[in-house]
Amino acid sequence: MRRKILIVDDEVGIRLLLEDLLESEGYEVVTAQTGKEALNMIELHTFDLIMIDYKLPVMDGIEVVKQLNKENKTISTILMSGLAENIKDETEGLPNLIKVLSKPFNVLEVRDYINQVLAE
Repeated sequence: MRRKILIVDDEVGIRLLLEDLLESEGYEVVTAQTGKEALNMIELHTFDLIMIDYKLPVMDGIEVVKQLNKENKTISTILMSGLAENIKDETEGLPNLIKVLSKPFNVLEVRDYINQVLAE
């Protein structure tokens, strides 16, 4: 069965970039623009990994991660941020958060990291 990844970013370019990259690696990719849309997708599908932007309209990435923790949904999560250094305090102690990824990122490093995580 193919591994399923949810990509959540309000920037269409980043969604398309990651979607193309990860689909070419054989993953099934679903995308969302907002945190609320992401939570709806998580209700409908089972994901192996979530890549979510920190800054999202309505509900930011941290809020989504906290909501999933409240609901005891354990999905490995990568938080993407242009301000990775500034959000360390907010991300402390979030059990599903496996990585904070600084934007802009190296797509090959991201691909290799995801392959490694999902191979486990």
